[in-house]
Amino acid sequence: MGSLVRRPEIGSLIGLIVVFAFFSVFGGMNFLSAGGFASWLNVAAGLGIVALPVGLLMIAGHLDLSVGSVIPASSMTIAIVSGYYQAPILVGIAAALCLGMAVGFINGLVVVRTKVPSFVVTLATLFAVAGLTLGLSVILAGNTSVALKGGPVAKALLGQFVGGKFQVTIFWWIGAVLIVGLLLNFSRYGNWIFAMGGDSVSARNAGIPTERLTISLFVGSGLCSAFVGLSQALLYNSAQVAAGQSFIFNSIIAVVIGGVLLTGGYGSVVGIVLGTMTFAIVNQGIFYTGFDANWASLIIGVLLLVAVLMNNTFRNMALMYSPRSKKGAGK
Repeated sequence: MGSLVRRPEIGSLIGLIVVFAFFSVFGGMNFLSAGGFASWLNVAAGLGIVALPVGLLMIAGHLDLSVGSVIPASSMTIAIVSGYYQAPILVGIAAALCLGMAVGFINGLVVVRTKVPSFVVTLATLFAVAGLTLGLSVILAGNTSVALKGGPVAKALLGQFVGGKFQVTIFWWIGAVLIVGLLLNFSRYGNWIFAMGGDSVSARNAGIPTERLTISLFVGSGLCSAFVGLSQALLYNSAQVAAGQSFIFNSIIAVVIGGVLLTGGYGSVVGIVLGTMTFAIVNQGIFYTGFDANWASLIIGVLLLVAVLMNNTFRNMALMYSPRSKKGAGK
């Protein structure tokens, strides 16, 4: 029992089981069909790739709201470079990824140099990048929507449906989960991230390069957001300035449902994956029930509140069952 409640993802696992059971009953065989699974897995894949680095930042005690602008900015970048100006698709992909990393680097640098909360910094970046994307798109392409026709290799790797239903992005999501999971659980960087989220001052005094780590986490967030943006442009053969805004809060909601505390220092990759799947099931499952789709927002809101309460409860139970607390009780 003690080892079970110490796991940060236990609450999100319970939530996933309950939500899946609910929509299995009310959604019927349509929800349980291959098309039903594809509908929420496709949503989970794109959201999950963004939620992973956002989750790492939250564990480290930071937030990144700029993902909502980086996604459309990277989509427009590859569309303008390789669609409007007909540059090789690899050049467009590189430009989009470099843009995302540049925004992440600026976010991290400003946060560590000014000590301004990351919420404020990335909120400013969100609007700044959105404005630049809109303005430069009109100047360079004369439109806020640009068509893109990727080559067969790029489409096969980044922008196609496998079996006619499942987006290839799902496999990229699985790869990202494995990489981030190894990083967080089996490397010193994972220990550094947890330490920084628990107490950044103590972590810095202990010799952890908190500034470099913070910048690298923001760069990773920008990179993953840019990847999702360019893959969407390749998938739908076009890019729009207004796309991607939903990722701002959806990624944070998925991470919180997954057991990551808003105060930092607590969370897991498994929990983030479960939270992402739970959010995607609610987001898409409502369409299979015959209920009014507007109820999805209510369910997500309630789910978020319950997740926050459960996260705090399981964290307190974890502290109660920790070896250190038992030693203290023995004394």
